[in-house]
Amino acid sequence: MWIPAIDLSNGQSVRLYQGDFDQKTLINADPLTQAQAIEQAGLTALHLVDLDGAKAGNPQNLAVIKQLVAQTNLAIELGGGIRSLEQIRQFLELGISRVIIGSAAIKQPEMVQQAVAEFGAAKVVVGVDGRHEMVATHGWLDTATVSMAELIDQMVGYGVRHFIVTDIDRDGTMQGPNVALLVKLQQQFSTAEIIASGGIRSIADLQDLRTHGIQSAVIGKALAAGGMTLAELKAVN
Repeated sequence: MWIPAIDLSNGQSVRLYQGDFDQKTLINADPLTQAQAIEQAGLTALHLVDLDGAKAGNPQNLAVIKQLVAQTNLAIELGGGIRSLEQIRQFLELGISRVIIGSAAIKQPEMVQQAVAEFGAAKVVVGVDGRHEMVATHGWLDTATVSMAELIDQMVGYGVRHFIVTDIDRDGTMQGPNVALLVKLQQQFSTAEIIASGGIRSIADLQDLRTHGIQSAVIGKALAAGGMTLAELKAVN
């Protein structure tokens, strides 16, 4: 599935360049309007990230998140600052379709294991963000000493089946996804779903990913910058 993305900061929809909070571009002052346009285009899912939450370590844009759940029928996957079972439980009860666990997968791997056991693998996604194949954490401000492959291997052992893989150096750059990395990870972990994120420019990039065995991706800046339209995204979904 090709999933449009909204990144939240200070209650607004924004995009960062290579994860840099100092290189922030406003996309839409009203994220609800943006989400409703996605739904009206016939798309059914939304990738939602609380950027402030990722940086702070706990959700910061809760009012907007609640609004998007209440006023759209989109299946929303949410990430950013989710670091406890109780937060996961609250978001799922709120109506979030599945949660994305990022930094906590490094810092609290047992929590991910418990989440899969309690809520099921369909409700839990692990976000694997990195540079040069090494994992970055805490809103991409820190680099861990664990490789992306090592983290995925550990999480697969805990029952995780869905991984959003972001090459930070490609994110927001419109330079194309890191196909080689994505394919390598998908081939290494054949029972998992590797979801591409970062650098996607056009429908041609999505077709290239599909040709190489990557069936899902998150699309952000390409939609905002005009590299593709919601109608085109709907057509290839």
